[in-house]
Amino acid sequence: MDKETFREQLLCVMERKNHWAWPSFTSGRVLKDRLHFHFEQEYETYVRDFPVLVGRAYVRCPVPEIRRSLAENLYEEETGGLVAGSPHPLLFLEYPRGLGMDLHRFEHVQLLPAAQRYRNFLDDATQHFGWDIAAAIVTIFVEGSCDERSALDPGSHPVSPPLEQHPLVKYYGLSVDHLTLTQAHRKVEGCHRAAAWKAIIDHVVPMRRGAVVRAMKDVLEFWLGYRDAVAEICGLERNGIGTDRALGRTAATTA
Repeated sequence: MDKETFREQLLCVMERKNHWAWPSFTSGRVLKDRLHFHFEQEYETYVRDFPVLVGRAYVRCPVPEIRRSLAENLYEEETGGLVAGSPHPLLFLEYPRGLGMDLHRFEHVQLLPAAQRYRNFLDDATQHFGWDIAAAIVTIFVEGSCDERSALDPGSHPVSPPLEQHPLVKYYGLSVDHLTLTQAHRKVEGCHRAAAWKAIIDHVVPMRRGAVVRAMKDVLEFWLGYRDAVAEICGLERNGIGTDRALGRTAATTA
């Protein structure tokens, strides 16, 4: 597999990282008293331990150039010392804190079965599948989005909307003061994405490119299953109707 084919196949995987329920989360159609499920599962599945996942890729990587990039990533995630000013997992908790949620819930999160399967795959990929798969899973899949193609386009200059338009601010009343993590991500997003892709495309040897693509397809399926489970517990269904089982009523997600 040549580099261009490798890059294209990885981009095709990332373009599928686009869950059917996400528009409901970004347009205020998820009931506020269900949002804590989303935050808790995200935190326990990967946010809290993301520095650990990056660290595993760093320890196993034989390429100095990539190790330096991973080390910088790890330092920022664990300490916030380069941009954010605080560890990223702690800044993530500012979202639920600002929404008035009980943060004690985040100390003992019970993962949904599909979330546990996703986390198990992340652990396996970063510990047992080779440095190239570990680095691709962590820096491209977990940190990336379905918009990777445009993010890597040198002619594209996407403009982030004002923080006041952030869905949590616009629909749920979150103060912009609690968007510190969002601001940090915006500061490093462009160069960070380009560096991650360059490392993988330039340094994964040809005989390993197929294995990396297969692992990326596998993690995508686990992630989609995980997000299906979160959507369900948040009261969403594929037909566009959110079912609030706890309250015994339905809420149209188009409202």
